[in-house]
Amino acid sequence: MFKHAVIPFLVGASLLASAPFAHAATNLVFCSEGSPAGFDPGQYTTGTDFDASAETIYNRLSQFERGSTQVEPGLATSWDISPDNLTYTFHLRDGVKFHTTPYFTPTRDFNADDVLFTFNRMLDKDMPFRKAYPTEFPYFTDMGMDKNIAKVEKLDDKTVKFTLNTVDAAFIQNMAMHFASIESAEYADKLLKEGRPADINQKPIGTGPFVFKSYQKDSNIRYTGNKDYWKPEDVKIDNLIFAITTDPSVRIQKLKKNECQVTIYPRPADLAALKADKALQMPDKPGFNVGYIAYNVMDKVKGSNEPNPMAQLKVRQALDMAVNKQQIIDSVYQGAGQLAVNGMPPTQWSYDDTIKDAPYNPEKAKELLKEAGIKPGTEITLWAMPVQRPYNPNAKLMAEMLQSDWDKIGIKAKIVTYEWGEYIKRSKGGENGAMLIGWSGDNGDPDNWLGTLFGCDAINGNNFSKWCNPQFDALIKAAKATTDVAERTKLYKQAQHLLKDQVPMTPIAHSTVYQPMRSNVQDFKISPLGLTSFYGVGISK
Repeated sequence: MFKHAVIPFLVGASLLASAPFAHAATNLVFCSEGSPAGFDPGQYTTGTDFDASAETIYNRLSQFERGSTQVEPGLATSWDISPDNLTYTFHLRDGVKFHTTPYFTPTRDFNADDVLFTFNRMLDKDMPFRKAYPTEFPYFTDMGMDKNIAKVEKLDDKTVKFTLNTVDAAFIQNMAMHFASIESAEYADKLLKEGRPADINQKPIGTGPFVFKSYQKDSNIRYTGNKDYWKPEDVKIDNLIFAITTDPSVRIQKLKKNECQVTIYPRPADLAALKADKALQMPDKPGFNVGYIAYNVMDKVKGSNEPNPMAQLKVRQALDMAVNKQQIIDSVYQGAGQLAVNGMPPTQWSYDDTIKDAPYNPEKAKELLKEAGIKPGTEITLWAMPVQRPYNPNAKLMAEMLQSDWDKIGIKAKIVTYEWGEYIKRSKGGENGAMLIGWSGDNGDPDNWLGTLFGCDAINGNNFSKWCNPQFDALIKAAKATTDVAERTKLYKQAQHLLKDQVPMTPIAHSTVYQPMRSNVQDFKISPLGLTSFYGVGISK
């Protein structure tokens, strides 16, 4: 994405002209910000991937209400929880059909076999399909679900039982998350027999509101509305096209020309003009997110033989107190951001508002670096995202400002970037130095911040700092293993203090989310979870 030029074609005309739909069909073009790495939701952790797969093609057993963090039934109509909170029995929905495409025609409806395939593939590395198509499931393992789900059993075609090793207070919310999207066991069997198991990631089959048609990297993704969807009132669009447009100014130009009807992540500098345009609507919502700097704390950054300065607490403290956050808020967010002091937003229950930032103090930072034996002119890398995200509207500018801030204390930061999929892959492998990244909450639970981003189980996933603190880990695991909200809150607050004291990250901002769209787009709801969903969305002529 970042390395490729944006081709200035008329997406509204050229994409739709070749699409096979009837004259009166309803069509919507979404100017998205990047190319997905694939379409198998279990393999990925970013909104770019989930928007293109989990939110369009798939469903889960439970799901989040549109525009909310409240859980409602999905492919399961209901569930029973045992008194000890270790057994969950899901009752599956009747009559749900998997997609029919040129490459697959299902012979049966969704049933328990599909749930077993989906979860056993993530649980069992010796499962035939997993062995034929070896891949990791970072979200699943980041959350420790690979260790906590003892077994998944089929009681009958419409009933599945999950048995846990320890209590997981957020289990139903977790089952609504995108990594838990239900795959077709029948389709997987077909791919395995044909020797093409990797097609599950490139030619997806789900039960969701949109059927996958085609994907051209860095150009477009096409879907058609699922006429057999189990919730027909949610499918109001006949043809949905993602026009992949990495440049935010080009996205806005296309929106104004009606070449796309919905876009994403406007630059703060464009907000006033967008709000004044009568052909557009600009709903907004306080961001359930945080943009932050992750410091790689490993003794040596992968690929380097040199000691890593950020492995030392004093160096991380120095870098943290040398960041002029207010200047970044003013320049990068331009009034659309709130200064962050913690690893999760203030709207998340259990947030500890007694935690305060270390004051901005370059002179004290220099002293700490001297105490740590770090010489002036020491070099580190600073990784900057190539895409806009809800939590960071301009990572390039932020990186340049941080580079300037750290230069004042004698640290020379070399700015590094890669195409988005490569950026995530390399940093999960530990190649990053200091790194700009962030998070939008996925399920409304504190564990989704503290465990998913900073827990020891997440070291090879979303824990980009590679920070594993046994005391912190014990606190968040204890909090997850009780359903007592007061006790969970107490434990999470203790964990937040440890996170602040050990500085594996510097929180920068919680940003307001704006969703620019044409005025004729109907019933679009901004997701607090940082997603772009088109089920339930209509468009008037």
